[in-house]
Amino acid sequence: MYYLGIDLGGTNIKVGVVDENNRIIATAKKKTRVPCSSDEMCEQLASTAYEALENAGISIDDVPWVGIGTPGTINRDTGVVEFSNNLHFKHFELKKLLEARMNKRVIVENDANAAAYGEYQAGALKGTKNALAITLGTGIGSGIIIDGKIYAGSNFGAGEMGHTVIAYNGRHCTCGRDGCWETYASATGLIRSTKEAMEKVNDHNAPIWKLVNNDLNNVDGRTAFDAMRAGDPTGKAVVDEYIAYLGCGLVNCINTFQPDVLCIGGGICNEGETLLKPLREYVASQAYTISEDKRTKLCRAMLGNDAGIIGAALLGK
Repeated sequence: MYYLGIDLGGTNIKVGVVDENNRIIATAKKKTRVPCSSDEMCEQLASTAYEALENAGISIDDVPWVGIGTPGTINRDTGVVEFSNNLHFKHFELKKLLEARMNKRVIVENDANAAAYGEYQAGALKGTKNALAITLGTGIGSGIIIDGKIYAGSNFGAGEMGHTVIAYNGRHCTCGRDGCWETYASATGLIRSTKEAMEKVNDHNAPIWKLVNNDLNNVDGRTAFDAMRAGDPTGKAVVDEYIAYLGCGLVNCINTFQPDVLCIGGGICNEGETLLKPLREYVASQAYTISEDKRTKLCRAMLGNDAGIIGAALLGK
């Protein structure tokens, strides 16, 4: 048995063919052309999907459905993308139109939910009953698994944990609120914190400045961690603060859902135990957990960039 998963992003369309062991055996990738008409979007998706199938040596008749993970608010019942700002979608009937284009059942899900489901089926959340997956990127993506199923809420928008407030009247967020978790704990938030700290110190002989060749435009999510390892006090202060911000939001997630496992992914997690060890210590000291033997396990996501494809491919399960 083979499954077809599409990870639709604002930058790229990535498609994978997944076998019965949840392994990707063939892929295809194209740049996403947006904005575009509904027909043009379906053509982009279909052509990339057919390329992946050809690379796998199979046809559309060999897969039971087409699964898609896309940014935005998704009505899972109708397959309509109610709104997705990055893709310029509003009431986009993705399921209906793509089914007509590919003559195959189509299942549509939010991309963060699809990634969480991938981790649930084949990654760090496998074997759990209740779990969360948090992705630290430009923003904070999150997917919630309750009793083995993706939880979307009554209006299909549940799981936007990045838009819970951790700092009253704090940094302004693109969602319109102030102090959202993602403005502090996303990769974007970390970069902003690093730049702000560097501007306050403004010592261009400091290791943190030398790491970026004295150009704030070169600051990325690794800068503060690299500076900390180089003995720079500014880098250490930024990392300590970042772990506290990230931990604060994770504790909120744990206190709300009490999952068996909470996994975190995204490029920042390449720091490994440098990030995870102090984060576990923070969470252990702050989380509201009555039973020690049922404490939420905090770990790194396993599937990386493949989570969205695998999760989308397996949505029919």
